[in-house]
Amino acid sequence: MSRPPARKQENHKISRELFVLTYGALVAQLCKDYEKDEDVNICLDRMGYSIGIRLIDDFLARSAVKKCRSYSETTDMIAQVAFKMYLGVTASVSCTSAAGNEFSLILDKNPLVDFVEELPAERASLCYCNLLCGVIRGALEMVHLAAEVTFLQDRLKGDAVTEIGITFLRKAEDRKHKR
Repeated sequence: MSRPPARKQENHKISRELFVLTYGALVAQLCKDYEKDEDVNICLDRMGYSIGIRLIDDFLARSAVKKCRSYSETTDMIAQVAFKMYLGVTASVSCTSAAGNEFSLILDKNPLVDFVEELPAERASLCYCNLLCGVIRGALEMVHLAAEVTFLQDRLKGDAVTEIGITFLRKAEDRKHKR
């Protein structure tokens, strides 16, 4: 017997909600384990990177996307497909460099902070959602795209939006594959 298709969607929604609920506990525990915010930020980035290098296989299998031909296509795929698939939100994309290798992902809604009112004053340099940067960086690396991924703006720090910056580290012509 086959399962109804609605059940699969429901399972992903439950997984997403469980992840959002437990993420806060994870960050809280890291804050207890590490005195410095920079150490917590590094740990979140590493965890995200490990998730990203594994998540890319699931993403490619479930999304059935074609090969991206440019950095802008890749960034659009992250914003429109990957964020929707795993977090239930879409991001807007803006190119921030004339060279076409720097982009911003702007999230109007960030589900990871749904249950967070504000960061404590003593944790002002904590990048609460740094896990996302690591996930993006790890996934991109697995498809042979080296990138630097950082938070540029964060609503938890009083900014108007949440903005993630992606800088691809090689020129587009350096990406050509040998046949």
